[in-house]
Amino acid sequence: MATTIRPAAPADAAALAALIVAAFEEYRGWLVPPSAALAETPATIEAQLTGSHGAVLAEVDGVAAGCVLFNPQGLDLYFGRLSVLPAYRRTGLAEALITAVEAEAARRSAAGVVLSVRIALPANQRLFERAGYVEVRRQAHPGFDHPTWIDMRKSL
Repeated sequence: MATTIRPAAPADAAALAALIVAAFEEYRGWLVPPSAALAETPATIEAQLTGSHGAVLAEVDGVAAGCVLFNPQGLDLYFGRLSVLPAYRRTGLAEALITAVEAEAARRSAAGVVLSVRIALPANQRLFERAGYVEVRRQAHPGFDHPTWIDMRKSL
């Protein structure tokens, strides 16, 4: 299994959008509120690959298998839409994508890396904790009277 981790280009937008939707499909119908990741399109992804924003794409044997989007947030680099297709989970791909974002943050001299994770997804929370991220606050989506996500951060 040959894995390549590389910066994504605007030409990759369709592949990234399809990958994100496929990876988040398991949450359709039960995650409340629904994940906005399920609405990604090539156009929405291409718009996120401009200026200081970017993405990392993981390919396994030439097949798009995982990705993550990132953008500056204050002194930190924020990442979201960490996506790994089900067939490639538990192979270290998510960790490799996180490491790639951390390397990008270091290249940009960011103070740290931040992310948001749904409270309803404890396995994802544990993944980020194992990678050294700590909870910094809990927030609620509009219309909710209780927290629905956790913001996490790792200092560099």
